[in-house]
Amino acid sequence: MGDAAWLVLAAVAGLGLGVFYFGGLWLTLSRLPRSRHPALLAMGSFLLRTAGTLVAFYFVMGGRWERLVACLAGMIVVRTVLVRRIGPVE
Repeated sequence: MGDAAWLVLAAVAGLGLGVFYFGGLWLTLSRLPRSRHPALLAMGSFLLRTAGTLVAFYFVMGGRWERLVACLAGMIVVRTVLVRRIGPVE
């Protein structure tokens, strides 16, 4: 497979990681008011989301920094779309 195809796959993986990370963040924040232990929920969610994302970045990267950048770009696209779609909570 060519380099361009790998970069596209890495970007698509980044989109999935963005949904995982920022979707998990949204779920965590929506459950915090009802939680008995909000600090534990927030910290546990952060550690799980961050560890999962870093491990996925490592495997997607495959030793090539270009793939890492493409993956990160996909993740940033998801973040931008979610911020614009959900907007600030008042």
